Amino acid sequence: MTEEQPDPKKGLMHGKKGIVLGIANNRSIAWAIASALRREGAEIAITYQGDIFKKRVIPLAETLQSPIVENCDVTDDESVALLAQKLKNQWGSIDFIVHAIAYTEKENLKGSYLQTTKENFAKTLDISCFSLTKLCQELTPLMKNGGSIITLTYYGAERYVPNYNLMAVAKAALEASVRYLAVDLAEHNIRINSLSAGTVKTLAASGIGDFRYIMATNALNTPLKRNVTLEEIGNAGLYLLSDLSSGVTGSTHFVDCGFNISGMLKPSTLPQLEELVGYPLL
Repeated sequence: MTEEQPDPKKGLMHGKKGIVLGIANNRSIAWAIASALRREGAEIAITYQGDIFKKRVIPLAETLQSPIVENCDVTDDESVALLAQKLKNQWGSIDFIVHAIAYTEKENLKGSYLQTTKENFAKTLDISCFSLTKLCQELTPLMKNGGSIITLTYYGAERYVPNYNLMAVAKAALEASVRYLAVDLAEHNIRINSLSAGTVKTLAASGIGDFRYIMATNALNTPLKRNVTLEEIGNAGLYLLSDLSSGVTGSTHFVDCGFNISGMLKPSTLPQLEELVGYPLL
């Protein structure tokens, strides 16, 4: 007997339309959120940047039955404006936005934050933080009946995480942006929140130095004694974008198996941690 598939016409997001920006592949957090949204009946437009990502995204868009698949460079004001016009022409209005865009040079994800250059700082903050504000400026006029927006952040915005460096600063600015945007957008009945996911293997995370150590540390020291799954993150995103979270805005929602409440690593985990990373830690 096969398991009965959910009926999108009866889902939480049936009748809702929106856009997901930042899908890189089928291991992306953005993809997990998009899949959860589609499962619950949403119509989803998705974006990519450049031919390399286009090749990865097109097959995924077909899986989602996405009616709109557009190139969008968030550093180019005209590109964002064209995206807004495309959505307006085809749908007239939208109900949700998923901002899953972040970028920094690999050199900024290892070693010391002290070595950050002015050029890298400006580029990282533009793509990883200001792009949210720019998208809100262009796309929220399409949210005529209100709606919900989420962006992706990480615990490194609040506490030191090895090698997260410049991206931590960008995420801290992103979280502050969410709080101020929440006030500005509330008068239009638009909510905005940041989703702080635990460590999970994605294309973006793979560029962080000593990521294997970070994964192992999280897995051994969360209250739930494991790392979060992409499906769990996707479902948390679904919650924040659906009417189930209608009273929530301006917040950072953690989905990290409780790692964010931990103040210090448990001594009993040290042998397991050394085994996982493959070298002694003391």
